[in-house]
Amino acid sequence: MIKRLLAVGLMGILLQNTAIAEDNPDTLNLKANMKISAAAFNAHGKRTAVAHVFGDKNWEQWGCGVIKGEDDKYHMFYARWPKKLGHNAWLTHSEIAHAVAEKPEGPYTYVDTALSCNGGDWDQITAHNPKIKHFDGKYYLYYISTHDSGMNASEDKLQKAHSDKGYWKILRFNQRSGVAVSDSLNGPWKRCEKPIIEPSGPIANLTVNPTVTKGSDGKYWMMIKGDKPGSGRQRNQAIAISDVPVGPFVLQPKPAIDGFDTEDADLWYDKNRKRFYALFHMHKNIGLITSPDGLNWTKAKSFKVTPNKTLINAETGKQRRIKRVERPFVLLDENDEPMMIFVTALQGSSYNFVLTLEK
Repeated sequence: MIKRLLAVGLMGILLQNTAIAEDNPDTLNLKANMKISAAAFNAHGKRTAVAHVFGDKNWEQWGCGVIKGEDDKYHMFYARWPKKLGHNAWLTHSEIAHAVAEKPEGPYTYVDTALSCNGGDWDQITAHNPKIKHFDGKYYLYYISTHDSGMNASEDKLQKAHSDKGYWKILRFNQRSGVAVSDSLNGPWKRCEKPIIEPSGPIANLTVNPTVTKGSDGKYWMMIKGDKPGSGRQRNQAIAISDVPVGPFVLQPKPAIDGFDTEDADLWYDKNRKRFYALFHMHKNIGLITSPDGLNWTKAKSFKVTPNKTLINAETGKQRRIKRVERPFVLLDENDEPMMIFVTALQGSSYNFVLTLEK
């Protein structure tokens, strides 16, 4: 009798989820409408001051979040660190900078540093991988940082961390996610006093690269990365929920992705399709997953959005190999439809560029 009741209950849940999925079908196809401009295609790692490409000869750049401000300008928040320190200095010397443009594709001009690499008690070392959001009249800058953990990390130690695997591992396992809040995109930014989420359940060791959206239920949904427990090097994507944008966020037991290694998700709630989407990168592709309820995730119908080591110029059809294309961020238009994908390319040094999504 108990087994029968359990079976009936499970079948009811499955039927309910199926009904939700049928009522809100997955019709998003980013790949079909994607276009890379000649400017981005030809940049090939060079620092240029043109639309679609944003780089700097003195700074490495990695990832960004973009938002339209009350001034009708577009504000980009991105991670950067001195180029002279090398690419691996993202773990020790990254800061979050702020740039502004008249149009979403740029060109962007640096304005100021929103968060320095030396914070408070928990975010003592680096400020990295930002995502900017506007909720209920305030701006929320989500980011990751590293706790010193009593190691008294001098500048000399931080320099050596780039080649010291033991010290690198200690720093990595002390990475957490937090948020800074402001009434204005120009700051000042008030940092949280402690991390807004800790590893547990489907993720272990660290909680990094947070991306947050507001669901139809009025709650705040986060996708967060950590190590898959007991897996060695595989990273999971997990879901966490909070009643307020500053958390704390509570991890849900079922991961969004645990069958393959992934990085750097960008989460949003699609008000038109009434379902969640998340764009992320894996070893060979930029991928897209979706969920009708935020808890149960599957590959989207248009799962493989673009290869992450090849750029294809939509105007000429030419291909160019890129060492890495990562950190996708989706900018929505006034109708909540995806209009642009910002990504980071590493080719010699790193820079951000824009993929346009045509209607």
